[in-house]
Parts: sequence; structure tokens; C-alpha cells
Amino acid sequence: MKVVRSVNGVLIRLPDERWQHIISRHPELVVQEEKLLETIAQPDQIQSGDTGELLAIRFYPQTPLTSKFMVVAYREISLDDGFVLTAYFTNRPSPRRITLWTQ
Repeated sequence: MKVVRSVNGVLIRLPDERWQHIISRHPELVVQEEKLLETIAQPDQIQSGDTGELLAIRFYPQTPLTSKFMVVAYREISLDDGFVLTAYFTNRPSPRRITLWTQ
């Protein structure tokens, strides 16, 4: 299990089970675990999700799919604990979501 600190100072866990879930649905992320952790720790922006989760977003000029934004959905369940839900690449952040934080 990997752990990284969010911009809110919360330790966010990436359990092996979640990582396997992510790469089974998004095989382009198989060698992108470090980018996933970096996106949580050093996002360009954070948007609100639909059900209370946070979406850390960071632009990468080079990915297996060309230049893309990585989005990592995670939940902060207390002041010192949270976990990753999923992650994926996208062409751009959603314009319909509320931006909570920008770098």
C-alpha cells in the first residue's frame, strides 16, 4: 500500500486492491502509479466530485496517450485519513464541476 499527503495535509492511502481495480479498468495507467501519487500531492487543481469525493487534477505533457490531464478521485474520511477511489486520464478538467482549489 502506498500513502501520500493531500494538499489538505491528509494522508491518502492507495491500497493494492484499489490499484488493481484502477489498472484493470484503465490499463494505460499500469506504469503511471508515481504520476497518480504526484497528482494527489501536487495537483494543479482540485474539483468537487458528485458524492463528496475530491478530484485532484494535474496536467502531464507526456503520457501513454499523448498529453493529458490525470484525474484522481479520492475521499478524505477524517483529518488524517483518506483513500483513492479511482484514477483516469482525460483531455480536460470538467467545466461543470466546482473548482475548490487551484495552484
